[in-house]
Amino acid sequence: MSGGMASALNIVAYLSLFAGVGVVFLFVNLLVGRFVRPSDPHEEKLEIYECGEPTIGSSFVQFDLRFYVVALLFIIFDVEVAFFFPWATVFGKATNLMNDSVEVIADDGGLTPAAAGVMAELGVSQPTVPRTVPASLRREFMAEFNSEEVASADQAAFVVHRGFRQLALSALIDIAVFFAVLMVGFFYVWRRGDLDWVRALGREKAVQRRGPPSGADTAQAVSV
Repeated sequence: MSGGMASALNIVAYLSLFAGVGVVFLFVNLLVGRFVRPSDPHEEKLEIYECGEPTIGSSFVQFDLRFYVVALLFIIFDVEVAFFFPWATVFGKATNLMNDSVEVIADDGGLTPAAAGVMAELGVSQPTVPRTVPASLRREFMAEFNSEEVASADQAAFVVHRGFRQLALSALIDIAVFFAVLMVGFFYVWRRGDLDWVRALGREKAVQRRGPPSGADTAQAVSV
């Protein structure tokens, strides 16, 4: 059996085991609760939960659509918060290593365990000390050391710190663009009046009462 097939079978086996344990755990708890919990029916237990609609009148009624509009907009904009977690992780690690006071080069000339660990968490497969200067840092490196090659630990630390400073700056630009797009969507729904609990319908009703333009109005507009 090939290594890829064995890896796929292992993944399926682990997923099946996880699902089986979850299902068994759920039903065992329900079964135990069935025999252990006390039976104490009460009218208060049948009342509505917090924020529920009062059970007054017939249940065959249509709820106000404004509830659904507000709830939908809340879900749309609230889900955007999930995108902050990966960004905050990258930005936090980048700002940590961009600090010049943080040691990134060990005494033996390699990366410190902390720096290597952060780079691995950011997706670098084999974190190593930089031996060349990236094109984006070449001008700044030349102004600082008057050289184009990394020949010392201080120069390597400079490349690491400045590289993570660029990463933090790009993360700030990314989140600024994200906020701009989010605010455009927010402004759009606000401009449409979707955020108003009671929408102003005076202009629409006035247009409906006035009706389509008459023949005289059309002829006057054409002559003008």
